[in-house]
Amino acid sequence: METIKVIIVEDDYEAAGIYKQFTDQQPGFDVIATAGSGRQALDLLKVVQPHLILLDVFLPDTNGIELLKEIRKQHWGVDVILITAANDTETVSQAIRGGAFGYLIKPIMIDKLIVTLEEYKQMRSQLYEQKKVDQDKVDRMFRTAQSKKQPGSSTAQLPKGIDKHTLKLVREKIKTVEESLNADEFSQLFGISYSTTRRYLEYLVSTHEMEVQVIYGSIGRPERKYKSL
Repeated sequence: METIKVIIVEDDYEAAGIYKQFTDQQPGFDVIATAGSGRQALDLLKVVQPHLILLDVFLPDTNGIELLKEIRKQHWGVDVILITAANDTETVSQAIRGGAFGYLIKPIMIDKLIVTLEEYKQMRSQLYEQKKVDQDKVDRMFRTAQSKKQPGSSTAQLPKGIDKHTLKLVREKIKTVEESLNADEFSQLFGISYSTTRRYLEYLVSTHEMEVQVIYGSIGRPERKYKSL
């Protein structure tokens, strides 16, 4: 099966970078572009044809649900996973009616993102390799049976790129800090690179061991600050 081409639509530059990093690490996936607005996303779709879009709901120029509807009209073969802070039932129900493959609530659990990507890849593989399916296979494609059979399986292993020994070090270090720090400050504390530090901080946010605050200054991009819970 061909590599799954992905576009990320997210106006938070750092969050988009994190999704790209973990998605690219998964075998069979390739993030080919990112967009910071709905208009940029639609312009991209005129020149590239992804298989999957990771889509935020709160965009500076449109609502992600409306963008999902537009994508459905113009690009029927593109699948969508929503990644958003919107947790109201109306938005969730509109996402379901709009045909979204998945819905991840921020701050997302990285291992949940990885599991959802793997489920998507398995679904595509089954559709690609088989001409006919029985009810059991249909259930697995729609993930109804799979979600019931594997409760908690997403936390059985650490995500790719998270080493247990480094994670232990990071957990010990963050216990010594009471205030909120950005990734660069934590990088100096840990003695590891900025990109590696950010990966571990986002993982700890996903496991609810840390919280992240996005601070919007008057100039420049928003800053993400992390604090141990």
